[in-house]
Parts: sequence; C-alpha cells; structure tokens
Amino acid sequence: MMKLRYPLLFLLLTACLLLVFYATQPEQPEQADYYPAGRDINDFAFTDADNQPFTPASLKGHWTFLFVGYTFCPDICPTTLADMRSVYDQLKKMAPDSQVVFISADPQRDDIPRLKTYTAFFNPEFKAAPAPHDKLFPFVRNLGLIYSIANQGEKDYLIDHSAAIVLINPKGKLQAVFRPQVAPGQVPRVQMATMLSDFARILKLAGY
Repeated sequence: MMKLRYPLLFLLLTACLLLVFYATQPEQPEQADYYPAGRDINDFAFTDADNQPFTPASLKGHWTFLFVGYTFCPDICPTTLADMRSVYDQLKKMAPDSQVVFISADPQRDDIPRLKTYTAFFNPEFKAAPAPHDKLFPFVRNLGLIYSIANQGEKDYLIDHSAAIVLINPKGKLQAVFRPQVAPGQVPRVQMATMLSDFARILKLAGY
C-alpha cells in the first residue's frame, strides 16, 4: 500500500491542475460556427452607399457583422436588420469598434441612393454596399454564404439568400458565422440573445 501513495498523490495533483486549467479557460461560443485562427477573405473592391471604396481595408480595425440580402426582400432582410438595430447599442458597448454591413445581392435594383435610404431607416450608422454579380458571387461564396435569383426575368423577381450573419474580426478575417433558427411557418432569423452571448465569448477568446 505504501508504494501506491505517491502515484495516487501525483494523479490527484494532475487532476486538480487540469480542473483549474479548464475552469480558467474562456468558454467557446455556444451556437456560432467559430474559427479560432480566423479564415482569410479574398480581395474585393466595391463602392459603398456613401460612394466610398469598400475593400478589405474597410474591415480592418472593426468587428464587422455582415449580412447579405436585398432591399426588396419581403421578410428575412427587414427582420434581420430590425433585430440588429435592437442590439446595436449592446454590440457597441461590448466592442466600440463594431459595425454592421449590409451587402446587396441585387445590384440591378439596389442602387446607392436606395441602399442608403434603406439601411438608414434601421440605423444611420449601418453601412451598405452593392456589387455586380461577377464580383459579388465569389465574395459571398468566400464567406460561406449563398444567394440565387428566382424567377429571373420577371419584374418582381425574388432572391433566395442566406439568413446567416458573419462576424469578421479586426484583422479582416472571418471569425464566426451566426446561423439562423428555422421553424415551419417562421422567418429564419439569428437569435440575438445567443449572438450577443457568443460574441462576448469570442471577445474573451480574442483577448478583448
């Protein structure tokens, strides 16, 4: 029995140290698809609704919550932007350099004045940018999102698009994707309370 004392003591000390280590580690995001090292975003060059260049440099120094949609969207876009408006002040308190960016997947109808008016309705600080499809599609796919035009050729065509919100870190890398909840008969939407909770965890993991 005497021979077992020290090995058992060593195992107990090791177990205690491991418990302390894991107890002091920041929690991982609960729902978001999280990329610890961040994912590179390919080069792009758009013009935003303020007639200013929107490039990778526009993402640097900000926590960017980016959403892809269009102003004629009947449900997902106004719901998501209204939800983002409701938590925007909280996002700014958590990280003052936070910004919300709405990327239009409808360059034919969403000209710059329309985009500016649309996003300003939700919050004048929200940024927006359109882009031609040949530039837009690779950008959207690079972020892990999708869109496609339904009933193309009709006047009041619709666009199917992702309801997810992507988070880009201040280094300009894709940090996380907040996926929507989908329920029968309901508009797909990202749950804001969960997004805020996960964003707080991501900030801790990033040392903020």
